[in-house]
Amino acid sequence: MNQNITLQTLTAAAFAPFGDVLEASGEPDKIINAGMCGRYHDRAKLDFINGRASINLFNATPRSLPYSFNLIERHPDGSQAFVPMSEHPFIVIVAPNEGAIPGEPQAFVTKPGQAINFHRGTWHGVLTPLQEPGLFAVVDRVGPSSNLEEYIYSNQYVVQSHI
Repeated sequence: MNQNITLQTLTAAAFAPFGDVLEASGEPDKIINAGMCGRYHDRAKLDFINGRASINLFNATPRSLPYSFNLIERHPDGSQAFVPMSEHPFIVIVAPNEGAIPGEPQAFVTKPGQAINFHRGTWHGVLTPLQEPGLFAVVDRVGPSSNLEEYIYSNQYVVQSHI
C-alpha cells in the first residue's frame, strides 16, 4: 500500500524539530576580510558522542518525482550535515521518533543556497538529489561505533510534487 506525501518548502521553522537549515539569510553576524565577507556564525548544532567531526563527499544518483521509499535511517551518535555542491534542489525526508521507531514521514524540498543539518538521532531518508550532479559535502561523525540504525516501513511512501 502506498501513502502519499506532498513536498513542503524547506523553512527553518518547519524543519526545527529535525535539525537546522543552513543558509545565509538576513544580515550577517559579522563583517570580516576587510569588509569583503559577511559571516553567518554557528548555523548548525553539531553534536557528536564518542567521536570526531569528519567531512566526506557523497555523489548520489538523482531521483525523480514521484519518488517511492520505505527505508529511513538515523545516527544516534552524531548529527549529520548535507551541503550541496551545486545549486540544484534536493528532497529532505524526516520523521519524528515515536518510541524508538520513526513516525509518519514528511518531505521537504530545498531551494538554491540551502543545506541541512540533521540533529543527532533524527530519522531521515537517504540522500535524494533531483538532478545531476548529486555531489554533497557531508559533515558526519567518525568513531568506534557504526552510528547507523535503519528502519523499513511496511508501506511504501510516495513523495508527489512541490506544493
